[in-house]
Order: sequence, then structure tokens, then C-alpha cells
Amino acid sequence: MRVIIVGAGEVGSSIASSLAGTHEVVVVDVDGERVDALTYSEDVLAIQGDGTSISTLREAGIEEADMMIASTDDDETNLVACGTAKTVDDPFTIARVKNVDYLETWQHAADRTAFGVDFMVCTNLLTAQDIVRVIGLPAARDVDPFAGGTVQMAEFGVSADSPLADQTVSEADRFDSLTFAAILRNGDVEIPRGGTRIRADDKVVVIGNPESVQEFAREIAPRETPSSNEDLVIIGGSDIGYHVARLLEERGLSPRLIERDADRARELAEKLPNTVVMESDATDAEFLAREHVDEADAVVAALESDEKNLLVSVLAKQLGARRTVAVVETTEYVSLFETVGVDVGVNPREVTAEEITRFTRELHTENVSLIEDDRAEVIEIEVDDDSILVGRPIRESVADLPEGFVVGAITRDDQFVVPRGDTVVESGDHVVVFVERDALEAVTEQL
Repeated sequence: MRVIIVGAGEVGSSIASSLAGTHEVVVVDVDGERVDALTYSEDVLAIQGDGTSISTLREAGIEEADMMIASTDDDETNLVACGTAKTVDDPFTIARVKNVDYLETWQHAADRTAFGVDFMVCTNLLTAQDIVRVIGLPAARDVDPFAGGTVQMAEFGVSADSPLADQTVSEADRFDSLTFAAILRNGDVEIPRGGTRIRADDKVVVIGNPESVQEFAREIAPRETPSSNEDLVIIGGSDIGYHVARLLEERGLSPRLIERDADRARELAEKLPNTVVMESDATDAEFLAREHVDEADAVVAALESDEKNLLVSVLAKQLGARRTVAVVETTEYVSLFETVGVDVGVNPREVTAEEITRFTRELHTENVSLIEDDRAEVIEIEVDDDSILVGRPIRESVADLPEGFVVGAITRDDQFVVPRGDTVVESGDHVVVFVERDALEAVTEQL
């Protein structure tokens, strides 16, 4: 498949890296330095030019393109690029936007082709959804649903005081409908065996039904068990902060939101009937103490700058807040935030790149989740009679596949099936598997 990507920033570069191995990728950007950097780092054709220009798109081969992804940091540029592409030919177009208004307009179009866009990805809404999923599971760093919600993948951090620290996988595997898919340690991905020991500071990827994943979350972080009367504080009435509050309200929760600007606070109070909106400067430690932020189960920092999000997250932690989740606009800062004590840093660009990559992969699979900067993937595939898994016990199939592959879950007629060595996969089953990047192509060809 020939894919044209407009925008060689963090999002575009990440998508290009994910697709370059299996597709013919062309990247367009106005910045010559970005073009040069991408030319040397990835197996793609990089062109300097304006992605909204017909001549540039023709140079990139828009007439032969199957897909065009507009991923610059400017909403209007992305929409115009998609519209321009449709005037030349009819590639499938994907646009990245931040403004939810554009998404709502696109969704309300009868055939969802407004702006010349076939699929739209909204950064702010995706980020809010990611934050809400993470809040719902104690100690979780990432959460993704599969098989229509019947299966859940979650990544957890293991702290030194966690009951799982220093246990073997066999000792920790006490859940009937849960599979230990991987252990992430110092940037490396390890497929765990029964004798593999879980260490403090590891990240553990598990796949199972939602009930087992919740039970595992309570086991790994018993002091962070969520409840229906959670005290959740959102700092910053940005678009992301607003959508986090709205989504929490939809779950029956009543968060508190702190916003400095009086007009914005009034607007949010009108839009969020079940949220207590407070007008104040959240970087004021005395105010945070006065409002008992120390008692919060989770504090979400959604201000407009990384520096302020870091400050309020650290303040909340020092006061005694149980958990902090911060929006981090600069990708390189995510590890810094987590090093100084922020529990989870959510980068909107990474979330967006993953969603677009997931959608492009869904042309061949049902669902995809990227793990550890695309070092591995969790994918859902509906298997047929040609699959190496069908009609055989899983242990036999796995023996014939490359290392770095784990069957995490199976659903059959919308029912969860626990995958064990003697489980026989049937044609039509939905299989959720964990695959390391190096084994991905070989495994997916046989599934």
C-alpha cells in the first residue's frame, strides 16, 4: 500500500516508522531539516513541500496513493490537505485535529466525508479517553479494550512495595482469566515464563477479561483500589481537562476541576453539571492544601504548559494525593515526569500516532495496541481455516511460530475463552495476541 503522510513532526515520524516496514511510505513537510532527518532515519521517501499544494501532492504520487494521512500540528492545514487530495484522486484520507468541533461536524455529516476526510482523529478527545481509562485501574499505565470490551489489555507498573514484587510469574498467576503477556524492563521486552521473577520497577503487560484485570489491579496496588465515591481532581480547564471531566461524569463520578480564568471557569460550570468547578490558581500550594487535594484518589494535571503540569503534579504528590496523571506535550519529557514522581505521563502526540497506526493496521486486523514505543504490539485477529492456530492445541501452534509471541485471550461467539496450552482454536474465533516487533510480520502472515 502506498501511504502519503503530510507532516514530519513527532506524530508523522512515528506513523512513518510504524508503516515503513510493510508499506511504501512518502512523507511531506515544509521543514527541510525534518525531511533530511527522516530520510536518514527511516526507509521512506521524504519530500520538502506544502502538503496543501496540488503540485506537491502530485510530486508525492497522490494519483497512486491508497491512503493519505494529514498529521501536522495545525488543524486547518490537515483539513485542507485532505480536501486537496480528494480533488486530485480518491485516496483514503485521515486527518488529525485537536478541536473537537471539527470532529463533531465530521461525525454529523451523513456519509462522514465532510472536509474531504474519510477518518478523523481528535487529539484532545483521545488524550482525555486515555486518561480516564488509566484512572479506572489502579497502578495502570496504559489500558486498551479488545473484542468489543470482552477483553482488556493493561500495562502496570510494579512498585517496590507491591505484593507482586520479587514473585515469580507462577506465584503471581492467581487469576483464571488472565495471561501474563510480557515484562518490560529497562526498555527491553521479555516474554515471561513460569519461573520469570517480577522485579520492582518492572512494567507488566496482562491480557484478560475486564473482571480479572480489575482484580489483578487491586492485587498489584491494594491501596489504590477505586470506588464509586472517588475523589478526583482535574487541574486545568483546557479542552483536555473539560473532556476528562465530561467522561468521568458519564461514568457516574463527580470530579472537582480547578480553573484560573474566571470566564472559562463559569463556562465549564455551565457545561459540567456534576463537576465542582473552582476558580483559582492551582499552582498555589496553600489553596491545594485548603481544598484537601491531599485526600484525592487521583489528580489530573491538564494545564497548557508542561512546566505547570509538572509543578502541580509534584505539589499534589507532596501533599499526599494518591495518584497523579499529567498531560505532557513534549514527548522527551514523559520519562522525566515519571522519574520525579508523577505516576503517569500522557503524551497527546503519542496517543494520536498510536490511534492512526492502529487504524491503518485494522485494515488487516480487528484491533491493535502499540507497546513500549512500538517495540511490541497487542493485536486482535479473527482467524479462519488458513490460520496456523485453527484446529490445533495452542502449545503446538506456538512451537511452530517465532519466539516473541503469546496468545493472550480468545473470544468465541462473544464469550471469553481462557487460552491454555491444550485449548484448541476454532475458525471464526477472535484471538488477541502479544507479538514482539521483530516477529510481527512472520507471525501475522501465519495467523
